[in-house]
Amino acid sequence: MTNASTPTLTARRTRRPGSPRSRTLVVVLGGAVLPLILLAAWQTIASLGIMPTSQLPSPAMVWNAGVDLAQRGLLLPNIGISVQRVFLGFAFGAAAGLFLGAIVGLSRFGDILLAPTLGALRTVPSLAWVPLLIIWLKYGEVSKVTLIAIGAFFPVYTTVSAALRHVDKNLVEAARAFGLNGFALFRTVQLPAVLPSVISGLRLALAQAWLFLVAAELLAASMGLGWLLSDSQNNGRTDRIFLAILLLAFIGKLSDALIGLFARWANKRWA
Repeated sequence: MTNASTPTLTARRTRRPGSPRSRTLVVVLGGAVLPLILLAAWQTIASLGIMPTSQLPSPAMVWNAGVDLAQRGLLLPNIGISVQRVFLGFAFGAAAGLFLGAIVGLSRFGDILLAPTLGALRTVPSLAWVPLLIIWLKYGEVSKVTLIAIGAFFPVYTTVSAALRHVDKNLVEAARAFGLNGFALFRTVQLPAVLPSVISGLRLALAQAWLFLVAAELLAASMGLGWLLSDSQNNGRTDRIFLAILLLAFIGKLSDALIGLFARWANKRWA
């Protein structure tokens, strides 16, 4: 019996999953399939003249528009200021969302006091904040970063508060029986339990930050990718509009990948 099972056990031990590098390569190549198909379809439609270039410029025209802006020293500054605004707003908004989400999720009094008001404010559209922020904070960077922070706040607050309410009470009581209370209880039991929800909230918050960035820069900016969209529309530069949209998509995906790296580190640290 032992001898018969030995080859099977040995075979199982020698089977190894693909290396991390090969798995990463498969993911990258698989993720590139749909963009390449869309790019080919886009090029085909442009080459056949199905739509006029004033409405759908070719990929080469969009590339040349980017090269032109880069050579004139306008592309990188517009990208840089937008990235700066997003990450500042995201940092402030996510931090506030984590703090208030923890209060509402862990405290019955905090839930009663804060949840109804924050729930009502969550339904206010992004553009509704713009006139008030302009009156209070004028047209400077503070108003733009504040608007982005508002957008980043609510996804984190909502996911964290809801997740903390549903942490297993038996697990919490067992931890308290071992003498864990306050921050120690939160760090060792409650935070690992809600970590997936926190990561999801951060990803949603970052996506919202990019959405609110465009709202801020469309209405009150002289630089940035949102401003580039508005300026290109006013000047009839559809190629630059496509360029700005593609840059927003690429940089947004890149920033989401950074959250993914943070998620890996956080899972090793707390989960």
